[in-house]
Amino acid sequence: MTDLVVRRLLIDLETPFARHWCGGDAFRTAFFNALSMSFPVGEQFFIDAVRNGLKALPPARQEKFRAEVQGFIGQEATHRRIHGLLNAHLEKQGLVNAWGPRAQKRLKLLDGADPRHWLAITAANEHFTAIFAEWMLANHDLLDGCDPRLKTMWLWHSAEESEHKCTAFDLYQALDGTHAWRVKWMRRVTMIFLGDTLRQTINNLRRDGTLWRWSTWKSGASYLFGKRGLLRQTRRAWREYFREDFHPDQLGSDLSRRWLVENAGKYTLVGAS
Repeated sequence: MTDLVVRRLLIDLETPFARHWCGGDAFRTAFFNALSMSFPVGEQFFIDAVRNGLKALPPARQEKFRAEVQGFIGQEATHRRIHGLLNAHLEKQGLVNAWGPRAQKRLKLLDGADPRHWLAITAANEHFTAIFAEWMLANHDLLDGCDPRLKTMWLWHSAEESEHKCTAFDLYQALDGTHAWRVKWMRRVTMIFLGDTLRQTINNLRRDGTLWRWSTWKSGASYLFGKRGLLRQTRRAWREYFREDFHPDQLGSDLSRRWLVENAGKYTLVGAS
């Protein structure tokens, strides 16, 4: 089990930030804004999934997971709040969040479903965020020139995503979730997640007036498919999830631990005396 602590990030998100806060780059700004728009709904779903997954365990087995689940919920609730603040600024900038409401409507179809389905969906999404997080931490220099507050926010979020990547997966396994359903949900989540990310990024660029600029898509091609590109460098880690003997712990978390140690002055521990 993993000891998870809740951290309060010491940045000011009340003060507005520039429209192209990611180093003046329209594509990268739109891409990160799209991801942020998904988080309030997504994080709440993950919280509900692990909370209900814990309740579905026999009482005698719940204690093993209780502290980790509480830490997971605390971290995800903090992420949801922080991204809610960021998204409020995006709305004032004229961007429209179509992803959040669409995801909310889609997730309502799961009401009353076996909690293992909720956990399988959460575990798949957590794998996405964990491999993205490790890539972000390994390539943190690509955020140089960004608004320092938002660079700190994204790296802090990445570190915590890597830290709690096992929680939903382990609960799914404890409830005897099958490998077959785990990989089925990963395939579905992959298509939905990539499709929604692209749609919201394009929507953001269209409203920003930068959709048809050559520089926008030149940046996008480099960021996603270049030598250090996100999709190029995370493809192998994504495929690992389909192995029957896969466990999230097999993917390293050293960069996450290092960032949290080296940047301890950028957050406080909630509940610490």
